[in-house]
Amino acid sequence: MQNSLQITFHGIDHSDALETRVREKVGKLEQLFDRITSCRVAIESNHKNTSNLHHKGDAFHVRIDLTVPGSELVVKRDSDEHEDVYGALKGAFAAVERQLKEYVARQRGDVKARAGV
Repeated sequence: MQNSLQITFHGIDHSDALETRVREKVGKLEQLFDRITSCRVAIESNHKNTSNLHHKGDAFHVRIDLTVPGSELVVKRDSDEHEDVYGALKGAFAAVERQLKEYVARQRGDVKARAGV
């Protein structure tokens, strides 16, 4: 990655385990496409108890901004009441991985770009 990975926590205490999981997920994205320019991941909680990352029912929001040559892929994912922050993170990275695979396929000419994109 040309620019360093940025991970921010809002309304939630910093977690080394969560940061490690983000770095692992970004590493997987870099295996799919090695020309990622930058990646920003924001993890937010709207709950007042910021010490419990696993408490189901808390509202977590994950935003991933992935910059690639000529494009920016953005995913916003809110957890539902049955998942913790790790579930929200998994869903967000699955969505950005799908977008990245589509981007790579368009770059190779495997699929036609949609009109107006």
